[in-house]
Amino acid sequence: METTAALRQALLADREQTLTGIYQRTFPMVRRYVQQHGGSAQDAKDVFHDALVIFYEKVVGETLVLSASASTYLVGVCRNLWRQELSRRTRQPAISLTDEHTEVAEEAELAEQATLSVLEQVERLGERCKDILLAFYYFQQPLEQIAATHQYRTVRSATVQKFKCLERLRNSVRALVSAATA
Repeated sequence: METTAALRQALLADREQTLTGIYQRTFPMVRRYVQQHGGSAQDAKDVFHDALVIFYEKVVGETLVLSASASTYLVGVCRNLWRQELSRRTRQPAISLTDEHTEVAEEAELAEQATLSVLEQVERLGERCKDILLAFYYFQQPLEQIAATHQYRTVRSATVQKFKCLERLRNSVRALVSAATA
């Protein structure tokens, strides 16, 4: 059985390795318990991660005194957390899909279609504009790097080109939205 002080030192010295060791020793027991009591492997992961955070904060904050092994303590915390989760789940009434829920689902579907449409519009811009916009907005490359990659003489030229591409994208999306709402 490790002492709380030794655990604290190990966590402060090499948190990742210490937590990995605890995880490897303890998680299989937690997973087995949760699955035997109506949960899934994902439920077990969620409960274990919550317990691990509680454990870590108490050990590092020096508010935990272990009278058993760290694994025993964690399994106990996980059992309590899982019981609380089961209790919460049984208190929640099963809801039926009302018109309001149907509307929310339809709105989500429309938003997904709009996202796909924007991606289609990006594809239609052409390779150069697509590359510039992806490099700047998605990969967060600096304009200096974009200018060098696309062989612009100055960063200002790359900025202007990025702006033109963005305006073309905005205009095509506006046209698409106008056509969809008309």
